[in-house]
Amino acid sequence: MNPHLKRNLSIVLLLTTLVVTAGLAWKWGDIKRLLAVNSLFAEQNIVRNFSHMDRMFFNKPMPLPTQAPTPLPPAPRDMPGGLDDWIAARSVTGLVVLKNGHIAFEGYYKGTGQDDLRISWSVAKSYLSALFGVLLEEGAIDSLDDPVVKYAPELAGSAYDGASIRNVLNMASGVTFNEDYLDFNSDINKMGRVLALGGSMDKFAAGLTGLDAPAGTAWQYVSIDTHVIGMVIRGATGRDIPGLMAEKILAPLRLEASPYYLTDGKGVAFVLGGLNLRTRDYARFGQMFLNHGALDGRRIVPESWVLASTRASAPTAPGEVKYGFQWWLPADPAEGEYFARGIYGQYIYVNEPQGVVIAVNSADRGFREDGSFEQNLDMFRQIVAGL
Repeated sequence: MNPHLKRNLSIVLLLTTLVVTAGLAWKWGDIKRLLAVNSLFAEQNIVRNFSHMDRMFFNKPMPLPTQAPTPLPPAPRDMPGGLDDWIAARSVTGLVVLKNGHIAFEGYYKGTGQDDLRISWSVAKSYLSALFGVLLEEGAIDSLDDPVVKYAPELAGSAYDGASIRNVLNMASGVTFNEDYLDFNSDINKMGRVLALGGSMDKFAAGLTGLDAPAGTAWQYVSIDTHVIGMVIRGATGRDIPGLMAEKILAPLRLEASPYYLTDGKGVAFVLGGLNLRTRDYARFGQMFLNHGALDGRRIVPESWVLASTRASAPTAPGEVKYGFQWWLPADPAEGEYFARGIYGQYIYVNEPQGVVIAVNSADRGFREDGSFEQNLDMFRQIVAGL
């Protein structure tokens, strides 16, 4: 080969290598987050990942004032005989049971500990509902029956144009959305890739155009509905959710550790599933709801909102689990029985008449198996009956 040509080719190859390397370095964060999304729930990773989400995704710390945590005095009680088998079967990593505000049982498993900040997944939806109730009471939002576009005008022309705030709180927007976590091309997994690659969740929501039913006529669990609630809150207040949540809900709860939110690439909180707290602090939130919005003598959420949000109000099918304003109820709820629920086995279960709160964090890869939810609910009820 001509020496000059050989030298020129070498220079071209070197420059190409440098450009590719620089490009990979520039995009390495995106690549790492995308790889994390694709292996987030792998058996060998899931437990570690669920306690260290800040290592993989954009996030925003939520520093809280230095103050003594709300007391949860120990008062051990006997647990049902099948508890250990249930913990193993459902891959529980953290379990805190409160009876009348006292810790009746506490345990951590699979190499995790009480100091872990654990991912909420959709339990975060119930936190956002609580924040919404506070802001509604304060007058930042006029009415549940306002259209969402009144506060989030960027949704005009989308599938949400015509939906009310009540509709999205009830998961009755009618918006077409595939929530199948096992389908790579589902909407929920497309949304996850937007989150990992630094995209905008607001743009993702505004880009949805399909409708399965007129708003308010049918219930369908659509996680992006919760993001729209967040858009409404931000539009109404001009503030971000982490700041509001820390001020209005988390600081008054007096938690043991400052939590954090996962965010998209624009710094917008992943409100439909991105809170990370200790298991005891999830229990404190449940205890506040059990007390109709107050904790340790402090009013945090209006009692009227606690009662409204945990009442079955969504148009769910007869005989199915029921839904309120971002809270679940069993198909056959006892009076004052409701729960927050997240994928892979995250729960805050509340039984008001019996004074019981159960906070559960898990890495349950079988959470979608037939009977898994029923098994969890049955164990919660066994625990209540034994206390």
